[in-house]
Amino acid sequence: MDEAPEPLWLVAANVVLWRRYGELGQEFRPGTKAFRGGAKVYVIDTYPGMANEQLTAVGHGRHTSHWITIDTATRHLHTFRHQLVYSPAVLRRSGTRPRTRAEAEELAELLERVARHERRHYHAAPHPDPCRCHECLPLSPG
Repeated sequence: MDEAPEPLWLVAANVVLWRRYGELGQEFRPGTKAFRGGAKVYVIDTYPGMANEQLTAVGHGRHTSHWITIDTATRHLHTFRHQLVYSPAVLRRSGTRPRTRAEAEELAELLERVARHERRHYHAAPHPDPCRCHECLPLSPG
């Protein structure tokens, strides 16, 4: 029988409910092409050479609900947090590099700052009224 892999500290995040797109970001789409809005994903890699504007995430796909691994923009995620992960599907995709709780916590804080900065500066156009982007919508409790 296969032994369950050891749990790892990873960064978890949620996909934004609505993302801006189109000319000057005046239009909105729910979630991303790969993930539903609000879906929980796990960050398994980042690209520090690109100022962490892109990262590799694992989560349930929008259309199939199967686990997928995909590179996505950091600005499309929010509420980064460190989390001890037990899911064998995520652990198989995360590689073998162990991360301590402190490293995961530090990375989560960094990615949250990057995501906020990128969302604020990606589309400098004024928000329409009423605006449905992640920054303008109130966060749901829990």
